[in-house]
Amino acid sequence: MSSTRIKICGITSVEMAQVAMDAGADAIGLVVDVPKSPRCLSVEQANAIAKTLPPHAMTVVVLQDALPDLVEHLPGTWVQLHGDEDEMLVAQFAKTKHVIKGFRFDPQQVRRWNADPNVDVLLVDGSPGGEGAAFDHQKLADMMPAIEKPIILAGGLNAENVDEAIEIVHPFCVDVSSAVESTPGVKDPKLIRDFCDAVARADAIG
Repeated sequence: MSSTRIKICGITSVEMAQVAMDAGADAIGLVVDVPKSPRCLSVEQANAIAKTLPPHAMTVVVLQDALPDLVEHLPGTWVQLHGDEDEMLVAQFAKTKHVIKGFRFDPQQVRRWNADPNVDVLLVDGSPGGEGAAFDHQKLADMMPAIEKPIILAGGLNAENVDEAIEIVHPFCVDVSSAVESTPGVKDPKLIRDFCDAVARADAIG
């Protein structure tokens, strides 16, 4: 059985990016140009963090209803579109980046974005993003045989429940943000390590 990838989202410092990598994370999420988020970075800050990551690390810039002309200034080759973007806007981003489409779980939305050729990966959340809200994982699991794209599972995951989520859904990747924070926007090294260890244990059992 292949290992479940881990994405630590909402990283705001070089120090926490390194903690996440050392703990076993595969991807780092950098929230850019989302002023309402306590994890929001400027383009310059995101680039500064991304430059410190090892070559194997996947840098994902998280955007919400952003304009495609921002792309040329962003680090990495991946963007996560986590707003109300339509297919035309997704296609604009897909010209120069790999696209993760994030959305709150809804069977219709799963089918919609699974069918979009410009979307590479689906991120299924329990909220519009970053709120730590869970959803009924069994409902997503029931749809998995019909889903062709890799799934990143997000929303309400933590070190105590991620093993059950992995067992039910068998996602390509799990995503965590608020559950590994001491306060909104401030990551906690121990919580990051605990989460990554819990995923490793789930894979070992599964």
